[in-house]
Amino acid sequence: MKVLIIEDEPAASEDLTYLLNSIDTNIEVVQVLDSVKSSVAFFSEPHTAELVFMDIHLADGISFEIFEQARIDIPVVFTTAYNQYALKAFKFNSIDYLLKPIDKEELADALQQFKTQNKGKAIDDSQVKGLLDLIGTKRKKYKTTFLVSHRDELIPLKTEHIAYFRIDTGIVKAVSIDNKSFPIEDKLEDIEEELDDALFYRANRQFIISKEAVVTLKTYFNGKLIVDVKPVCEERIIVSKAKASEFKDWLGS
Repeated sequence: MKVLIIEDEPAASEDLTYLLNSIDTNIEVVQVLDSVKSSVAFFSEPHTAELVFMDIHLADGISFEIFEQARIDIPVVFTTAYNQYALKAFKFNSIDYLLKPIDKEELADALQQFKTQNKGKAIDDSQVKGLLDLIGTKRKKYKTTFLVSHRDELIPLKTEHIAYFRIDTGIVKAVSIDNKSFPIEDKLEDIEEELDDALFYRANRQFIISKEAVVTLKTYFNGKLIVDVKPVCEERIIVSKAKASEFKDWLGS
């Protein structure tokens, strides 16, 4: 099987190549591309690739722009760090995806699905439109203000003034940059869907943290990370080994 990888992070493309070869030694990575421009050029000429693994964020834009400039005539598996809401949309559009960091078993399943069901199945125009609409909708839905309880009043708390959200004894609370804590009725999962994932990250089941609140990262046992934030939180914020690389990429972007 001949595979094309579109990914702008060398480490990620190397990891994916390694995983592919460890699953099937007959897989050949014909090329690794890192931009919209180079991908459009590739698909504008005859090629031998049978399947493409495509990251969403590339060096010069988002990969959906490729579909507007060239015809993708082979199946696509997106590699994405998008949240659960977006993943549901991918499923609805009948396009395969792998959530970063890529799991070997899930990758093997995607390859098997390609072999048995999707070979020769390309993305049609309606699917591309659905993906583009998804991105446009996602950008419009970021929440800018939360109404929070303070004594006997409801006050507007700007999202940009929130350092992190946490679950404290079963109650979801927003902690502001000036270290004030406000209970919020929404579930942490619902709050996550309303936030700009470029600015906020779901560190674990108990915390969503703002990029602006992060002070330092410390290595922890078994590849985990400890995140120090400001204002200081009395509970240790730990990022799992599985999410550590993604978290560092998010923090550095």
